[in-house]
Amino acid sequence: MNQKDPLGTWGLVTLASIPLIMTLGNSMLIPVLPIFEEEVGITSFQSSMIITSYSVAAIFLIPIAGFLSDRYGRKVVILPSLFLTFIGGLIAGFASWQLDDPFGWMIVGRILQGIGASGATPIILPLVGDLYKDDDEKASSCLGIVETSNTFGKALSPIIGALFASFLWYLPFFSISVFSVISFVLVVIFIKAPRNLGKPPGFKTFIAKTKKIFLIEGPWLYTIFIIGAYVMLLLFGELFYLSDIFEKEYDVDGVRKGVLIAMPLIVLCITSFLTGKWIKGSLTVMKTVIVLSMTLLSVSIIFVGMAESVETLLIVTSITGLAIGALLPTLDAMITENIEKDAKGTITSFYSAARFIGVAAGPPLMSLLMQDYTEESYILAGIFGVLIICAVLFFIRPNRT
Repeated sequence: MNQKDPLGTWGLVTLASIPLIMTLGNSMLIPVLPIFEEEVGITSFQSSMIITSYSVAAIFLIPIAGFLSDRYGRKVVILPSLFLTFIGGLIAGFASWQLDDPFGWMIVGRILQGIGASGATPIILPLVGDLYKDDDEKASSCLGIVETSNTFGKALSPIIGALFASFLWYLPFFSISVFSVISFVLVVIFIKAPRNLGKPPGFKTFIAKTKKIFLIEGPWLYTIFIIGAYVMLLLFGELFYLSDIFEKEYDVDGVRKGVLIAMPLIVLCITSFLTGKWIKGSLTVMKTVIVLSMTLLSVSIIFVGMAESVETLLIVTSITGLAIGALLPTLDAMITENIEKDAKGTITSFYSAARFIGVAAGPPLMSLLMQDYTEESYILAGIFGVLIICAVLFFIRPNRT
């Protein structure tokens, strides 16, 4: 980092800590869900709601957080959001520790964490766009690091979640609060967000401008939104499936299960980092990466439901992790670098909300489908991926976006 860099090393570490913590706050619980079912006395579908409640709360509030960040500033939204994440972890943790029937309060805590997530991670994308508004290559590189932190959190979380739960099954909830406090302090000290100069637009002006953006840029934006929802649905559905099948069919549990689940996520993390370094703000390169990655994902996802051993599952899911790892920083960069600053927070928040839709839908959908339709559901996912590729070829045109 040079002296002119608006972030600096610690600023970049701070930004990266936010998606890392928010990812830990969700993905860390996936390998622990079977333990929750046993300790609390709930069904597989109910345990999936512990993931989904977090994501559903975020879906509806992310666009509001995006508008507020455009109007009042990114840091003003991020800090209260991290505080809510801290409170939510305490509620879920104390309920699990002290109550005989804690499920309802666990969901309340998770909803509060989801509200916090809505104003934290999604605001990072427009903040990076603000800081590097005249340097697309630097923005792409920074977004790659931020997305890598996100995916690193996904890779690390199964191991950490399983490790914490091996001491106390509800410890993962408390750990989320601790991580949130650390990130809060880092943001206060190291993030110097650009101030919004001049009077911010009124709500009517904001609505009119947002409508205009979607009217002009809608086709390629909607395509990016759909891809974001699709890949997160597959990823979290796949993680829920691995957590369940490893424990119930292959008798793999505890930290060992966490390590196995982390393996395809490590591939995802490395690919995300390298892709962010490589795309360098080029829209033509971004489109090529999206098409190739979606092709690989559409083919490989079909075989997840057909795998009949732990080794085969890990190979196939690592290939899907490779594809998703290339997609995520590319989608981030494409949507962040092509929207004006005063609408960047709002538009990227819609994209983040689309991703959370996938996160929310993945676990409960998989809990229902894997009872009788595992193979069919993954085949259908592959077919839908091919349709998305067609949309990418038709709607994403580098000379027009």
